[in-house]
Amino acid sequence: MGKKSRVKTQKSGTGATATVSPKEILNLTSELLQKCSSPAPGPGKEWEEYTQIRALVEKIRKKQKGLSVTFDGKREDYFPDLMKWASENGASVEGFEMVNFKEEGFGLRATRDIKAEELFLWVPRKLLMTVESAKNSVLGPLYSQDRILQAMGNIALAFHLLCERASPNSFWQPYIQTLPSEYDTPLYFEEEEVRCLQSTQAIHDVFSQYKNTARQYAYFYKVIQITTGYNLEDDRCECVALQDFQAGDQIYIFYGTRSNAEFVIHSGFFFDNNSHDRVKIKLGVSKSDRLYAMKAEVLARAGIPTSSVFALHFTEPPISAQLLAFLRVFCMTEEELKEHLLGDSAIDRIFTLGNSEFPVSWDNEVKLWTFLEDRASLLLKTYKTTIEEDKIVLKNPDLSVRATMAIKLRLGEKEILEKAVKSAAVNREYYRKHMEERAPLPRYEESDLGLLEGGVGDSRLPLVLRKLEEEAGVQESLSLTETVSKAKAAENGLVNGENVIPNGTKEESSDTRSEAKERL
Repeated sequence: MGKKSRVKTQKSGTGATATVSPKEILNLTSELLQKCSSPAPGPGKEWEEYTQIRALVEKIRKKQKGLSVTFDGKREDYFPDLMKWASENGASVEGFEMVNFKEEGFGLRATRDIKAEELFLWVPRKLLMTVESAKNSVLGPLYSQDRILQAMGNIALAFHLLCERASPNSFWQPYIQTLPSEYDTPLYFEEEEVRCLQSTQAIHDVFSQYKNTARQYAYFYKVIQITTGYNLEDDRCECVALQDFQAGDQIYIFYGTRSNAEFVIHSGFFFDNNSHDRVKIKLGVSKSDRLYAMKAEVLARAGIPTSSVFALHFTEPPISAQLLAFLRVFCMTEEELKEHLLGDSAIDRIFTLGNSEFPVSWDNEVKLWTFLEDRASLLLKTYKTTIEEDKIVLKNPDLSVRATMAIKLRLGEKEILEKAVKSAAVNREYYRKHMEERAPLPRYEESDLGLLEGGVGDSRLPLVLRKLEEEAGVQESLSLTETVSKAKAAENGLVNGENVIPNGTKEESSDTRSEAKERL
């Protein structure tokens, strides 16, 4: 494709690589594999483990410096080759162009007006690097023998990319030449930039991602040393415009309702004013609760486990129907539980658990909003900086892009929690007033029958409660009074888990259309 002669394998650098023996690297990767295969560290030890793993990774990177396949020039130099290759193989290349949008990086800019719902971009399957194409490549023999490679498509694709990158005659070289040399995901952060993520909910995923990636590298390094010897009808990937674009506009696509933590960890950027942003909150009914069995049964009938991970949302209301239903059951009295378990109207009451218009009782609403207010306040106390302090730091013109992203993430989490506290306080007082005035409760018989799926029956569950926001998690179960009494323990990390900082780890020394748009 015109520039294949510009592919080169680095062998220079500091010259150190020439004296590094394969055995030395193998010993380091063996040590790394052992370290990454150890059990999860105890509370407060995550940062220590991360730095130990990182030190080993940096040793390996230093010794392997100069061995990577690189391309002369800048990635944008290869864009014409990419477009020519794509066009020759059936992909669409009209109506847009690749442009550097500076802070947002490279993206697509419309060169003509594009109408909403217009199909403007498509890529045939033969241009896609897939697990199937990996199996049919030089990677095939290894893939057929290694069970882990077969079970992990992402690893197979990573190997596929590395193999094709090393081949000057690769069919995908026009595409590979345009890939970035590094990314802004936490895997590429400097240690001090990762430190900015401490206390955020994302930090556990960052540690886990780094450890898992290092373990996978170490395992497959040893394996390689030992074993060397979409539109189905048109068979293509398509992109349809979700809104009108004018010529000159940057083109965005919708990747789904991702939180900013997911954007940072997996995509390497922070999306300001993300209406889908949220903060995880782990809740569970304690098995020592005198009413545990009854609460568990009511929750089961609503399709909700007794322990799960929910979310506090950026938008109003801050809680979903699932979380509202859980909190109502969590705060129920014995008599209220019986009403949801016994009698002809019990199943109908289950259907309204997630409907904010039909409280269980005024007292129940006061309790649940008080609980949520205390829990969100408790989580706010676990951060090492305040909202005001983060805003001041963000004004520093010398702050790196990655550090800025990390601080924006933790600031966003705190702002969501602060909103939840204020919203809960308003609701608490609203329902307290109704309770004091002895206002009549709305009758559950008046509930929206649209909550029912296919009719009424004991085997049917409310559609709105059917799917949880997150996978169930294991966490500390708190009673209503325990939440308040443990507020003082927040500084020592006794929240949302055992003796551990819930949304991070201790340091070693102690709009509708614009929603969740991403760069194409």
